[in-house]
Amino acid sequence: MNLFDYDTPLSCVIFDCDGTLVDSEVLSQMAMVDVFAHYDIVLDLQECLDNFQGGKLADILLQTCERYGLLISLDELEPLYRKKCESLFKTHLTPINGVPDLLNMLEEAGVDMCVASNGPVEKMELSLGMTGLLSHFTGRLFSAFDANSWKPAPDLLHYAAMNMAAPTDQCLFVDDTILGVQAGVNAGMRTVYLNEGKKMQIDHPLVTCVSSIKELKSLMASLPLSNSWA
Repeated sequence: MNLFDYDTPLSCVIFDCDGTLVDSEVLSQMAMVDVFAHYDIVLDLQECLDNFQGGKLADILLQTCERYGLLISLDELEPLYRKKCESLFKTHLTPINGVPDLLNMLEEAGVDMCVASNGPVEKMELSLGMTGLLSHFTGRLFSAFDANSWKPAPDLLHYAAMNMAAPTDQCLFVDDTILGVQAGVNAGMRTVYLNEGKKMQIDHPLVTCVSSIKELKSLMASLPLSNSWA
């Protein structure tokens, strides 16, 4: 597939997690700032938001250490970061506005749904559980750690589609990051870029941009939906 086809039935929606289903991106970057502050490294929150979203955590941590000449191992940094995220999530994490209604609509229509994230399954379970969304995705959380491939490579999305027994051309991938959208394009999959207007635009035949979950819901309602249980 080389364009966003509005005629092919939609049988499976593959969601990114952070920033797409749960409002975690600012919290995740706050955790990044706090972790490096322990080592007297001052990171700018906005710079983290502009540059770190959607990337592989290990790469982000290593690159930041190299940038500031910090000699700390991933075995020390990553658990600190995960722990700080968990603390912030417990207090502040919420679903992205409109997501619960969208998931209910898709379930009622019989459209399969899953999550494909660069993060580990445990993190998805934590954030989706805290926001009351986990029941929509039981047994359908796919991690780059399991696929051994991280966005923007296409392998994770192919892995998710294969596990959902969904043809690639009947899938729709939704992500709020440039790297994620690139993964969708690389996978040859119809891709929705959830962009609230704060990020650069993407112009590609396979990509449709929306500014809210409400707009995404309208887009999905305009597509022919394939009931996977029919």
